[in-house]
Amino acid sequence: MKGESPLRLSWRRFRDDRFAMAAAALVLLFVLAALFAPWISPQDPNDSDLLRRLQPPVWMIGGEWAFPLGCDALGRDLLSRIVHGTRISIFIGAAVVLIATAMGIVTGLLSGYLGGWVDSLISRVVDILLAFPYLLFAIGLMAMMGPGLQNIIIALAYKEWVIPCRLVRGETMALRQVEYIEAARAVGASGPYIMLREILPNILSPVIVVSTIRMAHVIILEASLSFLGIGVQPPTASWGSLVADGRSFIWDAWWISTFSGLAILLLVLAINVASQGLRDAFDPRLQ
Repeated sequence: MKGESPLRLSWRRFRDDRFAMAAAALVLLFVLAALFAPWISPQDPNDSDLLRRLQPPVWMIGGEWAFPLGCDALGRDLLSRIVHGTRISIFIGAAVVLIATAMGIVTGLLSGYLGGWVDSLISRVVDILLAFPYLLFAIGLMAMMGPGLQNIIIALAYKEWVIPCRLVRGETMALRQVEYIEAARAVGASGPYIMLREILPNILSPVIVVSTIRMAHVIILEASLSFLGIGVQPPTASWGSLVADGRSFIWDAWWISTFSGLAILLLVLAINVASQGLRDAFDPRLQ
């Protein structure tokens, strides 16, 4: 539409993408479930009763409405544990992405704008970190630091920042020689002012899109660490540990691993589809 701002135009393109809007609505549903987990969970997620051990879902013989998705090997309500596990996955994903994006923006701006030895130093650190497989790198850090929520965030953010760093560095190097940056230098603007006020606002869109995509990757990594037993520790509910708990009963109590795995699948798929819609809507090179 003529006279429409770029931001409003991008939002209209995103809104017209039905798949992306549906995915965004599903992500919002998971976020609301995480925020209101104590109130929407039908049972206490840590309340165990061996008399309910491996109780099937409500539609199977022996199931009951009080435990709609059945119970695990300790008689704990599976639906309540999945809902509370949503809090862990989304909190860790958001925390890691926010920390890594902030670190990536700072290092990427310094590397791309200053160049020279600063760029060489940061680029070599990035290359070294990228040489290690992400999951093995996180497993090694967790083995040294020990399990725990804070350590998971540190272990995943320790390498995650290199992704936004490389993106910001490339965008900054492309912008630092354009006319309005040269004009800002000519009138005596300082380097920090140019980086924060002239360059950063023009590269935020791709950074936000990439960070959204990376959140899905971080959620899978957190579930992998919990599955291996070096992530979030019992009795705290985590999707990865729920999948691991159901391995021994996959034939007799398939619902434990299946529904936990479906939760991971739905959230990660929704984030990927929504971020793809964001990329298509906000990247002017694709228009």
